[in-house]
This record gives sequence, structure tokens and C-alpha cells, in this order.
Amino acid sequence: MIKKRFKKLTSCVMAGSIITSLIGPTNVFAQDMNQNVQAITNSENQAQVKVKERTSVHDPSIVKDGDTYYVFGSHIEAAKSTDLQNWTKFTNNYTTPNNVLFRDLSKNLAGSFAWAGENDSDSKGGFSVWAPNVFWNADYVNDNGTKGAYMIYYCTSSTYKRSAIGYAVSQNIEGPYTYVDTIMYSGFTSGDSYDTGSKINTNYLNTNIKELIDNGTLTGSNSKWFTSNGAYNTSYSPNAIDPELFYDSEGTLWMTYGSWSGGVYILKVDKSTGKVIYPGKDENSDSGNITDRYFGTRISGGYTKSGEGAKVVYDKETGYYYLYVSYAGLAANGGYNIRLFRSKSPEGPYLDAAGNNAVLPGNVDNAYSGIKLIGNYKFDCLDVGYKAAGHNSSFIDSDGQMYLVYHTRFNNGTEEHQVRVHQMFINEEGWPVVAPYEYSGDKISEDGYSKDEVVGYYQFINHGNSNSSAMIDTLNVELKEDHTVSGDVSGTWSMKDDSYFMNVTIDGVTYKGVFFKQQDESKYVSKVMTFTALGSNNECIWGSKLELKDSEAVQYAGNDLEAKIPSSTKSDITLPTVGTYNTTISWYSSNPSVLDSEGVISRTANDEIITLTAKISKGESVYNKTFNVVVKGKLEKIDLEPAYKYDFDTLNESNEVLNSGIKDGSAILVGSASILDDKNRGKVLSISNEKGAIKENYLALPSDTFSGIINKGYTIGMWVNVDTTDPNYFEHSALFEGNGGGQDKYPVTRISANLFSRINSNGAWADATEISKPLKANTWQYVTYTVNSEGIAVYVDGDEVGSAKGNLTACFADDFLSNMTDVRVGSGNIWGDADISSAKFDNVSVYDTALTDQQVEALYNEEVSSKPEEPSNPSEGNGISFNYKVDEAWENYVKSTVKLTNTSDKTISNWALKADFDGEITQIWNASIASHDGNSYIIKNSGWPQDITTGAAVEFGFIASYEGEKAPEITKYSIVSSEQRVEDDQYKVDFSKSSEWDNGFNGELVINNNGNTPIENWVIEFDYKDTIESIWNAEIVSHKGDHYVIKGKSHNANIKAENSVSFGFEGVLIEGGKSTEVPENYILSEVTY
Repeated sequence: MIKKRFKKLTSCVMAGSIITSLIGPTNVFAQDMNQNVQAITNSENQAQVKVKERTSVHDPSIVKDGDTYYVFGSHIEAAKSTDLQNWTKFTNNYTTPNNVLFRDLSKNLAGSFAWAGENDSDSKGGFSVWAPNVFWNADYVNDNGTKGAYMIYYCTSSTYKRSAIGYAVSQNIEGPYTYVDTIMYSGFTSGDSYDTGSKINTNYLNTNIKELIDNGTLTGSNSKWFTSNGAYNTSYSPNAIDPELFYDSEGTLWMTYGSWSGGVYILKVDKSTGKVIYPGKDENSDSGNITDRYFGTRISGGYTKSGEGAKVVYDKETGYYYLYVSYAGLAANGGYNIRLFRSKSPEGPYLDAAGNNAVLPGNVDNAYSGIKLIGNYKFDCLDVGYKAAGHNSSFIDSDGQMYLVYHTRFNNGTEEHQVRVHQMFINEEGWPVVAPYEYSGDKISEDGYSKDEVVGYYQFINHGNSNSSAMIDTLNVELKEDHTVSGDVSGTWSMKDDSYFMNVTIDGVTYKGVFFKQQDESKYVSKVMTFTALGSNNECIWGSKLELKDSEAVQYAGNDLEAKIPSSTKSDITLPTVGTYNTTISWYSSNPSVLDSEGVISRTANDEIITLTAKISKGESVYNKTFNVVVKGKLEKIDLEPAYKYDFDTLNESNEVLNSGIKDGSAILVGSASILDDKNRGKVLSISNEKGAIKENYLALPSDTFSGIINKGYTIGMWVNVDTTDPNYFEHSALFEGNGGGQDKYPVTRISANLFSRINSNGAWADATEISKPLKANTWQYVTYTVNSEGIAVYVDGDEVGSAKGNLTACFADDFLSNMTDVRVGSGNIWGDADISSAKFDNVSVYDTALTDQQVEALYNEEVSSKPEEPSNPSEGNGISFNYKVDEAWENYVKSTVKLTNTSDKTISNWALKADFDGEITQIWNASIASHDGNSYIIKNSGWPQDITTGAAVEFGFIASYEGEKAPEITKYSIVSSEQRVEDDQYKVDFSKSSEWDNGFNGELVINNNGNTPIENWVIEFDYKDTIESIWNAEIVSHKGDHYVIKGKSHNANIKAENSVSFGFEGVLIEGGKSTEVPENYILSEVTY
């Protein structure tokens, strides 16, 4: 696992569980995050739920022993339960010598600690023992010749790559366990070497590999284990952590392990000894699941992409092996999430619902690989939202019920975590789907549920497939009696008679799952209908039913507005007039001259607080909801000079970069850092580094940069252009850092490539790590971060994208920041992080005050006007800028990225690119191949973004094979999408009215696609004498006289074959009273190629 630091996280990632039955450990918070479970009765006889006894075992691995469930986790923590709901901790963490599980920790596990995990490198002063897996092995031969033992496989770790897996045995599941052997090592080098802060020689001959070579198990080392300079090759080789064991259908014992780095690997295990069986030879396969002589067979990940805590569960009913892997970073803002694959063989290949192999084909984004089971979400019944669910275990109990066990963090600004247990059910296609609420003893109805029970309003969550740390929007939908779905998403639904199986079809994707009535997670006894389903797009959806009276509907609709009305704005906002649950909304403003009732703003020089009131109505029920919106003030110019500014236009005789700020001090180019001419920005700083380079190539700023910075704080601003597609890219590399003189030398301030911004000074610290808008690859953007006594704020192109509040007064006391004498751009090794791999910088500025958000915006506007950015356009024409880049090449394969920028003054709708390319594209992402004839390809959007607005850009990438010595390039290209009329017999339009009143009414148009191909980016024209006042699920392009031109929204712009879309509107009758007018003369167009 990759360790995230600053405020050091002691909890680290581990993997699932194994074998006969499984489950996970405990730590109990004084106050439960989300209350619920067994019913009790209060004095008013209102049924409530009893607070569950929680546990905080990180990386829980579950096992059942008799009638007791156990979860074992990182940091030698474990808990037990008899009902999977209430947990009791029985371990004592790293206490030694009286450790519950290991007694004298240092002596017992000395064999593993000799390589990593005790008072070494990043475990200085303590231990790092992570992600154990416990199970009963009836075939293990004990020292006294008897058979059967509880086995615990664990890992010890130092740094992000040097780790070891060992195992110990006991006759009691609760220990103590006695060490047996260390069986897997990682992080070794080809020759003598030492990690920072370590006395351990990492030469591979100091691992068990030497013994394996000596006894003939291995013929020698594999050159792929190492980079060209002899370092450990983390792109190919795994990090030896997160061991998990399972039995296959034939009773063979297997171990999976691995994290990030080279991926997850699998090995057979000798049941009698517990030792893994090394393959002894290297093999390639057509599936891409390579086998290494020592590590075993790769079954997931690779190329340093995220993926850890692997768990395999065999289900004899379906015949599948299910592989769970956790992606992204384990912290609350790390985006941690669980992915699912399956295979008919324990060694894979493991595929997701879209058919992708869990093993990556190269250094590509893994976000769209694997079914994402759980994202960051919150139903209304929860007191606080869930975040970073991961490092799960799973098991099938003796009654056949499948469970998912994992740790989760919360959307409360802390790193606190707890174990959660959810039921899982197999859908009609043999995939497990996860119950929306945690397990509270409910059983699913084998005969299903009545239609009356499932029809109604639901809160709806689509977990998507992003690795983002952002909370997912909680939407509202209605499952209607006629089997349509309406609300924030539209589609159809169905249920299978005498069964709990159900389907939902949204935007042409069918999600298959189950209905399940279960206890929600409110404080009261509340059994609600839910559904859970997954689609072929690797996305999972959940629904939780709401039973609402009109008085409740208006309040829920008001609550739903909270996510739609911003707390501050610089631009017009959308004020909906139709709310959820068939409510209507009228808006009133306290100051229409600044923000009117239609959401139009007029900015002044200062911030203005405007109160918006939404009057929400349904039937006779009315509810007023108020929102305070800050309309941000606007400064015309900043009127402030930076202390230091480096524009890279001028060097002195010593090749130093001159400062144009008000203080003295040139910057020094270190290593290969250089000045080059950039087409868009002129002379800029260019930094390139090999993988793992630390403090080698960067720009050094004056050592007194932060001298004298006290009460007013400081601001760092700069243009950056980072190649995040570079194979050596590391998201924690510093864009800018100041520290006290090197690694582990405080104070420190920094902003990294993922825009995480931090300060740690004089006993006070803050981390801004929840970033709403990451940097775009290979794009010039202006990055600013400000720090003062109240916290940190981070901006991209003048807009705030992250912040952290806190009392930082101590940071600035006694000129303490003057101790930050090591100040760099493109580098920062306070924690030994690698330098930025490939990036360009311009106009690096330091202000000795924290700019306000208005000043930051003004600064950005000045930067843009003084040196406007042009889109990158090595090949330009016909309103499109085309950029083709080869990211990586090996053998006769090439990995490339294409960037299309719209340089015209009109939106390119439903973009499709015709291109000539002398290669065979074998994989493509962020786009799709519409046709291929010889060397001519038509490549079109994959749905998002479907349109390219003026000045915007899209990127897609592909892997292709080719013949010959030189990698091919795209030679000819053109945009071939255009508007075309849909033939009349290919569609049908239905019109209806509802909710008529006085001279008003609600109308609906349904466009039915009767053809066998989709209608994309539809636009409909018609003549209509009644007046359309407002519209939803579409937008009016033009209205002249009786003629309307209307197009779909982004979520319903396409009409799948034999499907339909609908939009509604509020109308006014032409002459009052009743009207029989209907739309006429329909013309439907689409944008296609």
C-alpha cells in the first residue's frame, strides 16, 4: 500500500480473508458514527434501535470459528462477534512482550523484522505489522507430528516497497502464535544498498532467494526484478504485503498478496508446511497474466497503479472465484474503493462485468477496470456519510449467505474508521451485489416482494467508477407503476415474479440486481425497501425507498436543494422551478440587484450575502427553505507586488534565474532543470526526472524566501503543466516545497502534483487534501495556494478547489518559518518523495501575505491577460487543434495519447474523429472505435464528454501493435460528426398534459426511437401555439413565434435503439381556459458521423 503522510496515518491497508468462513476484528469508539440495530423501546413506546458495539480494526480479514466470527487486522488488532453486528476487541496492538497474539513481538517475529517493519526507515521507533489472515488448516503438520493448526499470515513493512510476508501457528485462534517462517520478500536490489533511515542491506542475496537458488528451486535472479540502475522494479514486482489464503474447488490452498507496485500475485501453498510453492520459471500467457519464477502469477494490476488488499472467495453455487481489490489511497480523502472481478480458475484471468482483465495491459488509468462496489455516499438516514470503504474481506456463511466485511472512514474530517458488514446477493448473471445498508439480521424474501411494496420514491446512488475522494450525489427517483423510472434519472425497471430479482435500465445500460427489505441506518426501527444492482459498465446502483406524505415531500425536496444551491458563486446559478417528488418551487431574493429570483448575478467590488427563499409546494403543503449565498466580489486588479517572481525570461552570467519581485534573490537551476521555449508561454522552466529520483533536478529558490513571513501569511502562485501520463509520474511529488533542510527536517510547506497542500510548523499543522478539481494532464493551469493563521486555501485558474481550516497562529510565531531554508520547485523530499517526473513551470511567485480569494481571482486574470494561454496545437485546422503523443513504446507496441482542442467559436457536438493510422489499435480508453477499414479509423466519444465546447479539450488514449521499425503516427485527421435529419419512420413523438390549473398546465413530450441504432445529440423542432414557460430534462435552443427548437441535456442527449427519452415543461394556454392545441410539424435531428 502507498502510505499517505503529513499527519502520519498509523493505519495501513490489508486484504480480505479466507477459506472455510471468514470475518473481521474490532476497536470500539466511545461514540458510534452511525447508530442502529436491535430494537428497544423508549419511555414514549417509540421503537428505536440499540447502538451497536463497534470496532475499529483496519484491513479486516474475517474467519469463523464455531459460532464466533473473528476479524483480524493491521497493527495486531482483532475483535470477535457472535452476530456480525456487535464486536469485542481482545488484542492489545503493538504491546510487547505481553502481546496477546505474539507474546514477545520482537523475538517471535525476528525472522521477518530482519528485513522490514521494526524500528526501521518509516517504522522508526515502532513496528509495522499489517493485514494478517487467519484460518484453520487441518492438514498442517505440527512440530510434534500432530495435524491441524490455526495459521496467521502477516506482513511486515518498511518504505512503500520493502516488505516481507511471514506466518505463525497456534492451537488457539486467539493466540498466542509461534513464528514459523518468512516466505516472501520485496524491495530488494541487485547489489548492496540501504534505504534512507535504515541499516538493512537490501541486496536480494539477503532474502530467501539465495537459499532458493542454492537448493535449485530457482535457477537464478530475474532481470525484470530490477531497474537499469539495480533498484527494485516496482512496475513489475509486487510489494509483499496483504497476504490472503483460500481453498479452490479441489481443496488446493492458494495465497494472494501484493499492493500497488507490480500488482497482485498468487501462489500455491503446501498445506502440510504452510510454505508457498515457487513456480521456479517465468512464463507469459495470452491473457497477460505473467508468471514469475519467485513471485507467482500476476492476477491484478501492475505498472505501479493502485490495487491492494486482494481477497478471493470461491462460490460453489456459481462456480466462480470472486476477486476483490481496493483501489486508490486509504485515507478519508484518498478515494479508497472496492473493485470486483471473477474467474472460473483460481489463477485467472479475472474479468469485470465489461470484460476487462484485472491485470492491466500497461501504464494506463485503472479507474474503469473492475466493478466499483462502494463509493463515498450518504443516505438521509445516516448522521454522517461514509468514505474510503476498502480493504475488504468476504465470506459465505454456513447458511449460504454471503457477506462483505470492510473498514470505512467517514465524511467528518477525521481519519477515524470502523468495520462494517453488509449482506451480498447473487444476481441473475452470477455477480454479487451489496445490500445498501449494513447487516442488522434481516433475511431476503426468497419469494420476492409485491409490486405495491417496490413502487414509489427512492433515494438513488450510483457509485460510478471514479477513484475520486468526492462524495457521490444522492439523487431522487421514482419507480412508477408503469415500470418507468423518473426523477433525476429516467429509464425503465422490471421485477421477476416469485423472486427478488430486478432490473433497471438507465441510458441504455441494464443494471441487474435484487430488491431487499431491510433495516435502514436511522435511529429508529425502520424496515425499508431497497434495491442493489450492477451494470455492464462496472457501475453499481443503490436505492432506498421513501414513504412520503405531501408535508414530508416538500421538506425532502427542500433538503434536496441543498446540494444544488452553492454557498458562494461568481457566476449565474440555476434555480429549479420543479422539485423532487412532484413539487413546485418559487424563488425570492433579498437583493435582486445582486442576485435575482432567476439566478442571474451582478457582481460588485465586495462580497454580498444574499438570502434566497425557495417556496416549495405540493397540494396544500408549503415549505419555505432559505439559502444564504455569497456573491463573490470582484477586483479589477491585485495592486500587490510579489516578494519573488521568476518568469524565466532572464538569466545572469552564472546561469541563475533572475527575480523580478521586490526582494533580492536569484533562483538556481539544479541538475538537468533547464529553460526552454514553449509555444504557448515563451520561456519556461522544464524539469524531467527518472523514476525514483530524489533531489536531483529542480529549481532552488533563495534560502531566506520565508524569512520575515509572520502574521499576514504567504501565497505561492505559478503556471504549471504536468505530464500526469508519464510512466514515472507520482502524485505526491512536490510542485513546490520549503523545508528545514532536507528529509524529516521541519518546518515544511508544500503543494504536490495532486494539489494536496500542507504546512507543519512550530507544533501547528494543516492539510488541504480534499481537492475538487485535479490538474489536467499536459495543460497549462495557474495554481495558487495561500496559508495564514486560519488555514490553507488551494486554487486552480482563480477558483478555489480545496481548503483546510484551523488555528495556525503558532506556525508564524517568532519568525519560525525562516527555518525553512530548503525551498524548491519541482522537488521536495521532506518524506523522501520523488521529484516531479515531467513538468513545466512559469511565473513562479511568492507573496509575503495570504491573498484573499478576490485577489487570487484578480491575480489569475492579470496572468491570463499578460500572457494568454493558447491551446497546444502542433497540427491545427478546421477549428480543431490536434496533438498526438507517444507515451510509451515496447517491442512492437505503442501507448499513445490524443488531445483534441476546439479552437472554433462553436461547440463540436457528439465528436467523432476520422484518422489514418498504420497500426492495429488493440485497446482504447476514453473513446471507442466506431469503424476501422484498413488504416482508416473513425474514433468517437464514449459518452462523456460527448461535446467539446469552445476552448475545451478532450483526451483519449490507446495501445496499438504495429509492424516495422518505427512506431506509427496519426497522419491525417478530421472531425466528421455533423447534424443530420432523422427519417420520419425512425421515431415517434407522444405528447400529453397533466396537472392543469387556471390557464396553466404541465406537459410532457416523449421521443421514441423506433430504429435499431441510437439517436445521438438529438434536437427536435416543432410548432406550438401554447407557450412553454419553463422546461426540465431538456433546454430551449430557440423560440421564435410558435416555433420551438429544443435539445436534450447531457444525461439524456442520446436515445438508445428501441428506447425513449422524455422532457417536461410548464405551459400557459394561449387564450386562457381549456386549450386543445398540440405540437405539430415535428422535425428530429441528430449529430452523427
